[in-house]
Amino acid sequence: MNTATFDQSQAFGSTTAFVGGLLGNGLVESPAPATPSPVHVAQPNLLDNRFVFDDPRYEALAAESAKRYQAGSPFPHIHFDNFLPPDVAEAVLAEFPQPGAIDWHNYNRQTEIKLVCADEKQFGPVTRNLFYQFHSLPFLRFLEKVTGIPDLIPDPLLRGGGLHQIRRGGLLKLHADFNKHDSTFLDRRVNILLYLNKDWKEAYGGHLELWDKDAKFCGDKILPVFNRLAIFSTTSESFHGHPDALNCPEDMTRKSLALYYYTNGRPKSEDGGTHTTIFKARPDEQIKGMFWRISQDIMPPVMFRNLRRLRERYFSKTIQKRG
Repeated sequence: MNTATFDQSQAFGSTTAFVGGLLGNGLVESPAPATPSPVHVAQPNLLDNRFVFDDPRYEALAAESAKRYQAGSPFPHIHFDNFLPPDVAEAVLAEFPQPGAIDWHNYNRQTEIKLVCADEKQFGPVTRNLFYQFHSLPFLRFLEKVTGIPDLIPDPLLRGGGLHQIRRGGLLKLHADFNKHDSTFLDRRVNILLYLNKDWKEAYGGHLELWDKDAKFCGDKILPVFNRLAIFSTTSESFHGHPDALNCPEDMTRKSLALYYYTNGRPKSEDGGTHTTIFKARPDEQIKGMFWRISQDIMPPVMFRNLRRLRERYFSKTIQKRG
């Protein structure tokens, strides 16, 4: 497994005591209640005057991880344990909204059963600030050094990204991501996923699985444990997901932050033609909806983008309060 560990215990001290003090003094919000809550009000928080990725540890971590990233199988990837300062990770988890607390986009179909929120106004203050720092130049330089991909561009629109949450029985079938941003038309190159799941057991499932282009071989499985960051390159052949239904307790969910990075153009060797998300069945399963995949291949790009917008408007009717 392609893993690197970032030990920050000496630099940041006792997580439990520090975060307990923050919660007790009202500097970060406690977990959202089961009933809908109002939009977070801006207030001082532990990231107001603190720039996480200015820490020279990240530069050193990137330098020592680049070769492991390129050696990832079946495509370049890596994951880092204890990635954020412990107090920051704890604060983001503390304000992660419950399924019924905000407006989630509810995906509920054969290929994906999950909740997504890309509206930063509904994020907690520490989480919102952290997203800004994931879009900052210091983090972009870290990501470029790890992946070897220069001139990465963040996506403040969070197309497909933001807060992700999956409950018992949820899943995300194997897929290769859409490869063009639908507003900027930039090329999608890198995904990062920050997991926020404490006490997550192997038996619960939910591993990020990385498969070869023919979906016959799983090269790696990454358990979505607390404060673990996964990074991988995205192409038309980088199939990934957690294709089996979650088996966690009813009172637990699989929580993550998702961000995607782009470039203006990509290597010709990676050019798979413009497409939206491509789902692929494993050898022992079948996935419906092949009409949609064929339409990508035969329609002019302008016509397909319009059809895609109509399709997304239809699925947007699933946006609702989830309790």
